[in-house]
Amino acid sequence: MTQKLIEHVDFYFNEEGLMVLTSAFHLKRGNCCGNGCLHCPYHYEKVPEPRRSELLQKREKASK
Repeated sequence: MTQKLIEHVDFYFNEEGLMVLTSAFHLKRGNCCGNGCLHCPYHYEKVPEPRRSELLQKREKASK
């Protein structure tokens, strides 16, 4: 069974009009997809290096 996505809960649209999936959506899905999603709650565990390290550093800088 597939569930419908709820805007502002599962996704939102950024300034360029692209759909961005939220961490709530990723948590419901249950794992990292490896695409380097902006709101990945799984610390990009399936993203290959060196991209994974770059994303983690970018996230750390943004949180300061």
